Amino acid sequence: MAEMSEHPGERAAQDPVKLIGVRESTLSVDEVFRAVGDAAAGGIALFVGTVRNHDGGADVDALGYSCHPSAEAEMRRVAEKVVADHPVRALAAVHRVGELSVGDIAVVVAVACPHRAEAFEACRKLIDDLKHEVPIWKHQKFSDGTEEWVGAC
Repeated sequence: MAEMSEHPGERAAQDPVKLIGVRESTLSVDEVFRAVGDAAAGGIALFVGTVRNHDGGADVDALGYSCHPSAEAEMRRVAEKVVADHPVRALAAVHRVGELSVGDIAVVVAVACPHRAEAFEACRKLIDDLKHEVPIWKHQKFSDGTEEWVGAC
């Protein structure tokens, strides 16, 4: 019997980046989850980022996301880096731009790997790197009438 690490399902898939997008429309958690389905994956980690009603001690009424034209290409670059460093079977990431309300979904990422620990680690790396490296900016509107621009994501 072959070692588990020798089984093709234990390695990264040939083309694991299944879905990358920056969208003005409502995001679908189901779409992202379906995109990462893989029979060789024993774990799927999914992260959903939503608009919260506060930030830094101030009440948030709404916010808007805008991005550089290169944002989607940068998302793919980040995704490919995660794939290179983890045994990813499938990966998907979508981010919303435009005006959002409290409770709206702003970002959905998912990663499928052979084991749960790998999936959690790769998913965490994916969302953290998207937040820090992809040129998406947040314009927060506070209840007291003030506004604030926040760097990437």
